[in-house]
Amino acid sequence: MASKPGILTDWPWKPLGSFKYIILAPMITETVYSFAVTSEKERDVSVLALFPFMLWRMLHNQIWISLSRYRTAKGSNRIVDKGIEFDQVDRERNWDDQIIFNSILFYFGSKYVPGGSHLPFWRLDGVIITMLLHAGPVEFLYYWLHRALHHHYLYSRYHSHHHSSIVTEPITSVIHPFAEHIAYFVLFAIPILTTVLSGTVSVFALAAYITYLDFMNNMGHCNFELIPNWLFTFFPPLKYIIYTPSYHSLHHVNFRTNYSLFMPFYDYIYGTVDKTSDSLYESSLQRREESPDVVHLTHLTTPESIYHLRLGFASFASKPYTSSTVYSCLLWPVTLCSMILTWSYCSTFVVERNRFHKTRLQTWAIPKYMIQYRLKWQKEAINNLIEEAILEAEGKGARVLSLGLMNQAKELNRYGGVYVEKHPKLKVKLVDGSSLAVAVVLNAIPKGTTQVVLRGNLTKVARALAFALCQKGIQVSVFYEDEYEKLEKSLGSKCGGKLVQSPSYYCKTWLVGDGLTEAEQRQATKGTLFVPFSQFPPRKLRKDCLYHTTPAMHTPVALENVDSCENWLPRRVMSAWRAAGIVHALEGWEEHECGYYMSNIDKVWEASLKHGFQPMRANRNLVSAKRASGPILKPRIDAIDMEAVVASGKPPQPLPFLCFM
Repeated sequence: MASKPGILTDWPWKPLGSFKYIILAPMITETVYSFAVTSEKERDVSVLALFPFMLWRMLHNQIWISLSRYRTAKGSNRIVDKGIEFDQVDRERNWDDQIIFNSILFYFGSKYVPGGSHLPFWRLDGVIITMLLHAGPVEFLYYWLHRALHHHYLYSRYHSHHHSSIVTEPITSVIHPFAEHIAYFVLFAIPILTTVLSGTVSVFALAAYITYLDFMNNMGHCNFELIPNWLFTFFPPLKYIIYTPSYHSLHHVNFRTNYSLFMPFYDYIYGTVDKTSDSLYESSLQRREESPDVVHLTHLTTPESIYHLRLGFASFASKPYTSSTVYSCLLWPVTLCSMILTWSYCSTFVVERNRFHKTRLQTWAIPKYMIQYRLKWQKEAINNLIEEAILEAEGKGARVLSLGLMNQAKELNRYGGVYVEKHPKLKVKLVDGSSLAVAVVLNAIPKGTTQVVLRGNLTKVARALAFALCQKGIQVSVFYEDEYEKLEKSLGSKCGGKLVQSPSYYCKTWLVGDGLTEAEQRQATKGTLFVPFSQFPPRKLRKDCLYHTTPAMHTPVALENVDSCENWLPRRVMSAWRAAGIVHALEGWEEHECGYYMSNIDKVWEASLKHGFQPMRANRNLVSAKRASGPILKPRIDAIDMEAVVASGKPPQPLPFLCFM
């Protein structure tokens, strides 16, 4: 929002929210109906093509968004080092408003402007006129309009909204108040109206001109340089005709230079070229791919999880993951294409980058879905991908690689231990994060607890929890005899008689992991607190019980470029497994934490707090106000109080089982 919002700042359909596309329904219906009932000679294909072209513009923009985020995450040719935060994502989430606005105007133009309907596909004279009018009047008028928008009166009321994004993304190009878009449309309509009224317009000229505007806008606002130097060497005058991303990036940094639209020619004429334009262009081209200090290795899960990656839909990724059958049905063609791409792309790819003080962080994803991790015949292929990622991270100089989700499964690679055995001289330290996960769960147990139920697969974390609780004098109940025998064999006399085999459904605190059934969950008494110790929460939530999040911590304020949510977790909350890798690197610990080895829980917890990671705090409206006390500290509990939700009249947001990190 501008610092002093003026009139016509908001879009007219803002109150409709996500239902804004309904305003296009009458136009689409009327167009399709007219096409169906009219004779073949009277049908206007050019108007019918308007709405598919709108979809093309959205796809075109999304391609630029994903490409820009991927390239800036890798670091090659990056222009500005600063990151993007959630406020920018929220401000830019309605980038499609201008496409809706343009489509409405084009529709009415085809209806009421003479010569605006039944357009031929191609006319050379119309293409030439469009090019000349853009290079002349449009570029010239835009330059002075842009300078006027930087006058303090208009800037504070309108244009400051656009300049709130210092680090630009492709969609930043269309983030303006409604009044600005009206002015821009009038300006860009000069070539279009001229060709329409002169009878030289064509479908190709219109589509090509709008696509050109989108292309140049997106290119100029991506935060990496992609115009090769040989173009300007081969044809030096080109520097006055076409701008570069670094050229326009300087306008967002310095504000009072580089006002031109796409042609720097007018900046050179009126002396508003930034003196560092050439040097920034050269340095951006020479910038190489960034070497991370810490790598977090995750993987895809459901086919729809690709949309919730930072490289996917920015607005989806900025919210906790929730499954949506509506989007799944509408986007199935894109989902199918993404599945084919990921299945054929047998290499890890960079998802996002962060920076914590001087420590460079990257998240890499393996292009495998959860169902593939559960197939025995896929085990070798997945292990090979993980091993290649580890060796690649070491080759790039990474100090720590943390294994996320099923990349550390016991059945797959014994919590990462097989890689250390195979490469005993491995310099990059492998971290499975089990010690911090245990610490987070222990500190989520309410004060005064004397008995807990331990239910779920007996993973490394589950065994460590049972041991720590028994040492603290808390009774640990397991339901099944085989689980009891396995734990007793592992702990032996160390359990001090605190490990019992009993279906204690009346216990108010359940520590649960993968393997908890819905039938078992239904046996719990009202008000039971469920604390997950795995990376996945229970499938279903009872309305009369409390649910803690999966092991996670609030990230430090110093962590930069955080604009996406990890799985179902809230904003700026990181899973314990991922945070553990960062802490491991910051502390400079030289041991691996993988296989059956676990770091000292107290040491890891204290180090996490020292570096600014904080336990989850309670939301007083939706979360139990009870305080927790564990063997280390007394953090607040973070569990959804379903009775409070029901009393408020607002439906709860269920935590999904399948997600992407």
